Amino acid sequence: MPIRVQGDLPAKAVIEHENIFIMDEKRAVSQDIRPLQIAILNLMPIKHDTEIQLMRALSNTPLQVDITFVCMETHVSKNTPASHLNKFYSKFSEIRDRHFDGLIITGAPVEQIDFEEVNYWEELKKIMEWSKTHVTSTLHICWGAQAGLYYHYGIPKYQRDKKLSGIYRHQVLHHKVPLVRGMDDYVMAPHSRYTEVRRQDLEKHPDLNILIDSQEAGVLLVMKRDGSQIFVQGHPEYDRMTLNSEYHRDIKKGLSPEVPCNYYENNDPFGRPVLSWRNMCNTLYANWLNYYVYQTTDYILDEE
Repeated sequence: MPIRVQGDLPAKAVIEHENIFIMDEKRAVSQDIRPLQIAILNLMPIKHDTEIQLMRALSNTPLQVDITFVCMETHVSKNTPASHLNKFYSKFSEIRDRHFDGLIITGAPVEQIDFEEVNYWEELKKIMEWSKTHVTSTLHICWGAQAGLYYHYGIPKYQRDKKLSGIYRHQVLHHKVPLVRGMDDYVMAPHSRYTEVRRQDLEKHPDLNILIDSQEAGVLLVMKRDGSQIFVQGHPEYDRMTLNSEYHRDIKKGLSPEVPCNYYENNDPFGRPVLSWRNMCNTLYANWLNYYVYQTTDYILDEE
């Protein structure tokens, strides 16, 4: 799929090196086609890495996608230069009058903090409320999924006894739902989190449909039945080395983390990780874009 981004976005060169078709603004405007308008609210600290991961995940359909990166106004990023944010990101106040076909709300390293104590929680609530009237379908990732489930449904998150880190086996529960169409009976997916939402709380809401679950890792994928809200309590978009970087970062911090489960060949943290979830990730994002964005959205986005 051609992804449209600013021509000098650093992540563009990385994706092009992987032979993924990236279209800059000059080429895109010459095509007589209405690209999908996808906003990405990037709450991750290393924004460049998340840009690459999500652009890679969105690259597997023939649809043209115009990406708008969004950052918070009420939070100052410590790990991404202000020059990068000023050049490539929009504030919510700058896009709040626009309509989007899709919105992605990423995870964030604040899961052990109560939602109300996160310094940008009030702004995030405004964005999630806005998404109900200005976005066709919103995809929430990891902490973003927990935050969305808490805001929209009052579903709490719980502290785990220890961090869940690794690649886990999950069962696909409802193959006829288009979001998981084409997936195998069991799929692998990465997790990296200290907290969780629990199945029994989700089941209290008949409007929610649990689609992928794991005995070890818990619920991975749940969606509002009309497809307007999708929650992924994991990180299918992670690349091969992401958990490796997190593990060795925590080692340097003196945190004594456990070796990520089912990740390294022979469980050797200095070996090359095994990539076992890329197909699941590609299928999930392609299905979301096709069935819940492209097939659902209006050709002309209303601008108020």
